Amino acid sequence: MKKVISLAVLTAMLTGCMNNGATNNAGYGSADGFGEETLVSAPSQSLNDAYLMAAAPKYYVGNAYKVENVQYIPVEDLTYNQTGVAGIIPTELNGQQTSNGEIFDAAQMVATSKTLPLPTIARVTNLENGQSVVVRVNNRGPFVNTRLMDLSPAAAQRIGMNGTAKVQIQVMAEESMAVKNATIGAAAQPVVMQQETVVATPVETVPVAVPVATASGDYSVQVGAFYAEDSASTLAQRMQAYGDATVVHEGDMYKVRIINLDAAKARSVIDNLRANEGMAPGLLKSGRWINADSI
Repeated sequence: MKKVISLAVLTAMLTGCMNNGATNNAGYGSADGFGEETLVSAPSQSLNDAYLMAAAPKYYVGNAYKVENVQYIPVEDLTYNQTGVAGIIPTELNGQQTSNGEIFDAAQMVATSKTLPLPTIARVTNLENGQSVVVRVNNRGPFVNTRLMDLSPAAAQRIGMNGTAKVQIQVMAEESMAVKNATIGAAAQPVVMQQETVVATPVETVPVAVPVATASGDYSVQVGAFYAEDSASTLAQRMQAYGDATVVHEGDMYKVRIINLDAAKARSVIDNLRANEGMAPGLLKSGRWINADSI
């Protein structure tokens, strides 16, 4: 394994890649050789990227929590430099709100972390091929102990990930402080406005032709998917205003769906969710995904 990595490093040096040397301080240890190599990788996109460095709705650290009886303590750590397994965020989460109030965009270079502040800027290097990407960490997760981070599909593709991969995660201190300061400097008003928009949804704009008790149909509208069951339950309770909202547990995710809809009611629910909640809901027919605008 060490020879493979060394050849990747040599190849990167010969092709003019920029040296971003760092050694592993945690993760898999020296038994597999990852702790003994200096990584050489090239920036895969500009650090001036407006999306990466934009102010967030809020700067979020959060409290300690447990995943499968393992405690995680979110904390600011500008020296964070760890290796571990990364996965890919499901594309179906596109359009959902992240832990710091942003909207997940599967096409952007973003990632999740169990402990890093949100947002944080980090470089992620695929240890299997030496390719790296700079990501904006803007959501909690993954809520399994086998993975250290999940990347958006776009970020995963940038570093040649098709599934899980061993990666090195390095916080970029100056960029992380800059995006923190931009977020704090933007003040909390955008967050308040966002909360007010959610709470003050006009009742009269909700579809009135959804008799929850008697409704039946082949269509379901998915409005959210979460790793945390309590988050899904909270959203499902609020979505009762739109129809028969329920939480469906599939794999390691809890999905909020408005069920038992015919085509006309599903169309109405989708239109109202877009207009009132700013959501990008998905649509299923008889349990299979279809285009939300096909009805």
